[in-house]
Amino acid sequence: MPITTEHAGRSYPATPAYRVSSAKIEEFAAALGDTNPAYSGADAMAPPTFAAVIAAQAWGALFDDPDLGLALHRTMHTDQTFTFSRPLRDGDDVVARLSIERVRNRGDLDMVTVVVDLAVDGSTACIARSTLMHTQENSHG
Repeated sequence: MPITTEHAGRSYPATPAYRVSSAKIEEFAAALGDTNPAYSGADAMAPPTFAAVIAAQAWGALFDDPDLGLALHRTMHTDQTFTFSRPLRDGDDVVARLSIERVRNRGDLDMVTVVVDLAVDGSTACIARSTLMHTQENSHG
């Protein structure tokens, strides 16, 4: 059964905690070519887009849900926003919880907006919102 508007509001269990480390932050910043000194050292904070690394781990539950019929190879990530309560820092144990915010179906195209709450010590540090465009499997052969 394909994903429908009735799946909006569905939530999934939290991921195991992801430990943010200064080494991971420095590697990510280097991959971006960003030399901001805030991204290095003992009290390093992560670049804002580092949150995508952790949020993406929560996507597994979405693609593993047999009720939705989503396939990663037929999915395009079309939009991403981050809303921070505080930066992610060295030593944070971040737990990600995904929920489906909105589903729009147009023919063989599904547009799915998911929200991932990234929490540290039970408090939201960041909300990562993504829009995915998914094509349904072609039944015409």
